[in-house]
Amino acid sequence: MNTKNKLKIFNDPIYGFITIPNALIFDLIEHKYFQRLRRITQMGLSYLVYPGAHHTRFHHALGCMYLMQKAVRILRFKGVTISEEEENALYIAILLHDIGHGPFSHAMEHSIVNGITHEEISLLFMEQLNVEFNGTLTLAIQIFKGEYRRKFFNQLISSQLDMDRADYLKRDSFYTGVAEGNINSERLITMLNVVDDELVVEEKGVYSVEKFLTARRLMYWQVYLHKTSLVAEQLIIRVLKRAKELTKQGFVLPASKALSYFLNNDIDKSTFTKEVLDVFSRLDDYDIISALKDWQHSDDFVLSNLCQMIVERELLKIKIKNKKHKKERLKEKIEELKDKYNVSEYEAQYFVFDGEITNQAYQRKKERINILYKNGKITDIVKASDHLNLKVLSKPVTKYYICYPKDKL
Repeated sequence: MNTKNKLKIFNDPIYGFITIPNALIFDLIEHKYFQRLRRITQMGLSYLVYPGAHHTRFHHALGCMYLMQKAVRILRFKGVTISEEEENALYIAILLHDIGHGPFSHAMEHSIVNGITHEEISLLFMEQLNVEFNGTLTLAIQIFKGEYRRKFFNQLISSQLDMDRADYLKRDSFYTGVAEGNINSERLITMLNVVDDELVVEEKGVYSVEKFLTARRLMYWQVYLHKTSLVAEQLIIRVLKRAKELTKQGFVLPASKALSYFLNNDIDKSTFTKEVLDVFSRLDDYDIISALKDWQHSDDFVLSNLCQMIVERELLKIKIKNKKHKKERLKEKIEELKDKYNVSEYEAQYFVFDGEITNQAYQRKKERINILYKNGKITDIVKASDHLNLKVLSKPVTKYYICYPKDKL
């Protein structure tokens, strides 16, 4: 009988060799829901700024699992009891934590579907996989939802110092070439411990945490909230919104079956059934890119221009300031566009708009990063650190942007 070898090894550019711990994890990775992540970029349209940023959610999920394996080994070495069942559930939960991301990630949440986040879609995927895998994901789902009695398990999946952030900062730094984000994630994990079922960082790890938070702040300003990435994402949102509007008006736009389904139907949390999930699982970046290439030749002025901007990287001009832009400036730009191209005010607002962005590297009120001293005392990182910037990093910084066309569309 020909049996498949499920003890595979991935060669990762960040960590080297990543081993698959068991056959169940292998089967989950092989599943079509997970394989789809190969076709979802980790950083959306950031490659328009950083040409190397073409890595995928698939890369990231495997990296997170690798770090979780390391975390389990370290915590067990320090005397924290983790059963084999719990260990496996941690691997499954972190592996599938991003499985609900759609094409170009956050852009999709504001256009193709409404009122449902990628985390909620991830949970729907996990519940469906749990049915297919005869209930073997039940504990992983409990941990993912934060319902398991051991709180630190969920903190390893989703907190201010989780395996998700530990991987994406280092990975995104590597692929963009932005050295400021290159954290020592493996040292951070080596400094982890557990007290009263909550995650803490040993005193020796204070400087690693400082570097982690500083790197997070810099990566947000330099990469995730880079003005070109920001305007490109806004254009994708507007493309999909316009396509949906035109479809409702009776226009037939060329699109894949999966994309057509979401253009023709209003999907929210209450209507996200198993059938919708199956269609969603067939939707990826390629559907959107293919549609952009077709729609740039559309008869609709708005849709064709928005698509052309992205395809040809002739994006809108964007200005970011610390203060809100005057509404008169926005109105002035809208009037200019109306006169120049004979479009309605509603259509002009697709090309002229404003908004705000916020960066907060550390949220003290949410869930703290606690430092464990040798005498057993536990203190929040801001108090434990002599880094003056950490207090500043825990305050949200808001900036305001305005977008409008350059000289001509």
